[in-house]
Amino acid sequence: MSHYFDESDRGHRADMARLAPEEFKAWMNFNAIVGKSDGAIPVKYRELIAIAVAHATACPYCIESHAKQAKKVGATKAEVSEAILIASALCAGAAAAHGGMAMKFYGDEL
Repeated sequence: MSHYFDESDRGHRADMARLAPEEFKAWMNFNAIVGKSDGAIPVKYRELIAIAVAHATACPYCIESHAKQAKKVGATKAEVSEAILIASALCAGAAAAHGGMAMKFYGDEL
């Protein structure tokens, strides 16, 4: 049994809010920019970006939250799928780029 990402883990954020209230409030305010409706980027696209980033950073809570919110603001399942696959492609590109760095650090020996 894994001790990671249990449904009850969400409740532990209340501990963070209680123990570091100013920092938690700042994080919540920062996190709220995804749903901002008066920005240059429409909220539907903000949610699609958030889904892509959530997959790139592997945050299951963000994936759940932003997938549900994207649906509410009119994103289609196809759009969500494309956002995920775009993130996957970029993560694969980053892995290849960093793989090149590993080869450099390993040295010239064959």
